[in-house]
Amino acid sequence: MAAVLDFMADHPGQAFALTDLVRALKLSRATCHALLTGLVEVGYLYRATDKTYVLGPALATIGRVASEHFSPLQIAKPEMRRLADDFDVVCSAMFQEGEFIVSRERAASVSHVGYSLPLGTRIKMRPRSIAIFYAWSPAEAKAFLDKADPPLNQPQRAAIEANLAFVREHGFSVHVQNPTTPAEEWGIEIVQGDDVEPRVVLLNRLVAEESYSLSSIVAPVFDARGRVEFVIGLMGFNRTMTGAEIVVAGHQVKAACARIGDFMSGRS
Repeated sequence: MAAVLDFMADHPGQAFALTDLVRALKLSRATCHALLTGLVEVGYLYRATDKTYVLGPALATIGRVASEHFSPLQIAKPEMRRLADDFDVVCSAMFQEGEFIVSRERAASVSHVGYSLPLGTRIKMRPRSIAIFYAWSPAEAKAFLDKADPPLNQPQRAAIEANLAFVREHGFSVHVQNPTTPAEEWGIEIVQGDDVEPRVVLLNRLVAEESYSLSSIVAPVFDARGRVEFVIGLMGFNRTMTGAEIVVAGHQVKAACARIGDFMSGRS
């Protein structure tokens, strides 16, 4: 039944006779006729007077309701809850809106219930922030970097481009605190604006046996066109992890994001 509807949806505005559908779907005539009869009875298909079939009015109603109430956060919430509890962190869903990154949903483990970043918080998009959103769109990344204010110098640009490559390779970005090696050897240092705050570095490489004071892991959720719809970030890690452990954790976040993306794209 799903195969029939999928075929009809792939050919909007066209009408098909029973013979056409039998040939296209490689079904027996009896099976195909039974499926079509059932779909016509519930209004998902309409049988015209010339004995051809088109999409029916009931599907239009279902589609309109689904469109009005559809939100990727419906499926993201349980994934975020599991990640927050599994890693004892705060898990946030962040969307790009123009030049800002906006927090739209959050799940916190018991030890992070007092996490202070409110939903709706808007963070200015900076050159160092673009990798997780633009790593798969090189032209957009270049355009963003070209108009940076103040302009980037060559070492800064090289560090950001290395981070773009890291994110493309791994499928997630990694922030660490107080790295033992110089920041310029590992990635992009993020200035916190307060001397008492720890240094945070956005990594452009990981060493499996090296230990890191992990700050966050962020991975993208792709829409049906392969563009980044939003990102899922794990924040508030309170323990040291090796590079190998970070890769395992990053793949778990990626897998959750892939399931959300599949839901958005209609894939099982």
